[in-house]
Amino acid sequence: MKKTMPVVLLFGFEPFGGEDINPAQEVVRELAGERIAGHRVMPAELPVTFDGAVKALSEAVAREKPVLVIGIGQAGGRARISIERIAINLIDARIPDNAGAQPVDAPVIDCAPSAYFSTLPVKAMLAAMEASGVPAELSFSAGSFVCNAAFFALMHVLATRHPDLRGGFIHVPYLPSQAARHAGASSMDIGTLSKGIGIAIEAALTHTTDLRVAAGTTD
Repeated sequence: MKKTMPVVLLFGFEPFGGEDINPAQEVVRELAGERIAGHRVMPAELPVTFDGAVKALSEAVAREKPVLVIGIGQAGGRARISIERIAINLIDARIPDNAGAQPVDAPVIDCAPSAYFSTLPVKAMLAAMEASGVPAELSFSAGSFVCNAAFFALMHVLATRHPDLRGGFIHVPYLPSQAARHAGASSMDIGTLSKGIGIAIEAALTHTTDLRVAAGTTD
């Protein structure tokens, strides 16, 4: 009987906020089906809606039965690939989601904890990307829009239903074609984005414990 290759679930989002492309969605498409450290990358594309993203994510985890889950989201204005450390149980939407919903000061999940930490080896992932020349950083805020909601919902699902499954979230900058429409905005090409996320996935798979090095901020 042929052994099935273990799966990494990589999810991203459709365009939103007036954009016609989402770098997160493009990275997921670039890496779909790739084999990394003996694992196959399986894609999931989520709607940019608070209810729809959480539902689609739960269904993808149940369907793919992954050993690792990583979400990718667009963070226009950032210059580096940002590995998120914390998901908060808060929605405070500055703009409506793609279904027109705009909750303010609402929980992602009622009666859930205030926050969850990523269970990925975030410092090992950062070190691996930096060693390969990919601009990267750790981030301590995933925002309060759909990306954070999906990140929080993922960590709640893992904590309550799949305690042995690791997961987390990464934000990526605009693509150059997007940045050209936003004066002064930073960008990163799809080749560098895909390379960086691939390296991050490999580091996550090959490090069961994180590096113990300083990587915090002073502000």
